[in-house]
Amino acid sequence: MQNESTSPQSGETQTGETRPESLIGREYEVEVGPVAHGGHCIARTDEGRVLFVRHTLPGEKTVAKVTDGDNDSRFLRADAVRIIEASKDRVKAPCPFAGPGKCGGCDWQHAKPGAQRRLKGEVIAEQLQRLAGLTPEEAGWDGTVMPAEGDKLPAGEVPAWRTRVQYAIDEDGRVGLRKHRSHDVEIIDHCMIAAPGVSELGVEKQDWPQMATVEAISATGSHDRQVILTPRTGGRLPLVELDKPVSVLRVDERDGGVHRVHGRGFVRERADDRTYRVGSGGFWQVHPQAADTLVRAVMQGLLPRKNDTALDLYCGVGLFAGAIGQRIGEKGAVLGIESGKRAVEDARHNLKDLDRVRIEHGKVDQVLPRTGITECDLIVLDPPRAGAGKATVKQLVGLGARRIAYVACDPAALARDLAYFREGGYRVRTLRAFDLFPMTSHVECVAILEPAGKGA
Repeated sequence: MQNESTSPQSGETQTGETRPESLIGREYEVEVGPVAHGGHCIARTDEGRVLFVRHTLPGEKTVAKVTDGDNDSRFLRADAVRIIEASKDRVKAPCPFAGPGKCGGCDWQHAKPGAQRRLKGEVIAEQLQRLAGLTPEEAGWDGTVMPAEGDKLPAGEVPAWRTRVQYAIDEDGRVGLRKHRSHDVEIIDHCMIAAPGVSELGVEKQDWPQMATVEAISATGSHDRQVILTPRTGGRLPLVELDKPVSVLRVDERDGGVHRVHGRGFVRERADDRTYRVGSGGFWQVHPQAADTLVRAVMQGLLPRKNDTALDLYCGVGLFAGAIGQRIGEKGAVLGIESGKRAVEDARHNLKDLDRVRIEHGKVDQVLPRTGITECDLIVLDPPRAGAGKATVKQLVGLGARRIAYVACDPAALARDLAYFREGGYRVRTLRAFDLFPMTSHVECVAILEPAGKGA
């Protein structure tokens, strides 16, 4: 039997099938349209083909070079490789590793800080309208995305905010970061958005032979520093000698578990006047101001009362459960639910002084029905990027909570779930948005919901 082959002229195989023609590398001169969810803008070719273009801004005229797609694709991905007419919001990217074909960690290095926040606001508004049928006014949102304290900087300056950075290591042991939608590594000597506590470790100054990744963590609430090493298959751990004292953990290639090599197996964080233990690389907000910012927004929205009963879903190490638990008095009660085993252990440790707070281990949609809870006063949920989903929302609306706080890092997932809440009889009372991921396309939102029959 002959091997199937393709004619370079026609793209037709010997079996008579026509293979799609790759368009990677083709260039189009385009007028750039609105921003889209995901760190790019929308443009169209003269033939009407949709391009998702990175490294550009709305209103610009640019040459876009295709990075992904063929002539059968519904849309193409592209990079702006030449700017013909620039937006007034454009600046020269401060980071030498930002730009087409380079590091994929930042999306908006080429935009003024205020413009970045406006773009994020436009994405939120578009997702709310398209997926939830809500205008900003109907969502109780003024349309602004607020910078974190200390992040309001002039154009050309970059806030050093990222308290945990996962560095990619190439086959020669050199340090870098992943390119956009790629496993390729952009070699770097410094990450501008890394927090000072990460940069001062000096991870980028040395080689890491036989390692796949090195994650550096700098706690905000203490001087704790940690690196988590992921070896390549069969790789041996190096002797870790960094510029500051640091605990070392490793990822087991067999089970993916994180194990302590030396030093503490956790870092200590601080928020809302409480100290939280976060173990084995567990989840904590990456921006140093994020935990306090979000706790304030949630508490201002929920307004906990003495004797309230509350749920903290996807509770992590207990940030919101601790905040509510301190505000509901001796007769109130909080139940937290978390699927991560180590996070549950940390949450129980962190909240052991609050007798009326209980933490259960498991998935929310499985554990909640088993609790026998049929009603509660308050709910806070901080689900993963995919959102809570229709089934979980249906369970929550049946509990008749006075108020619900939904913390979301993805506006599309938030909008979808808000539509489900509306079907269940809840309306959005207020929505606030915070720029807790400067230079990237990500944004954090806090939506406060209440029963639709309740007056505004």
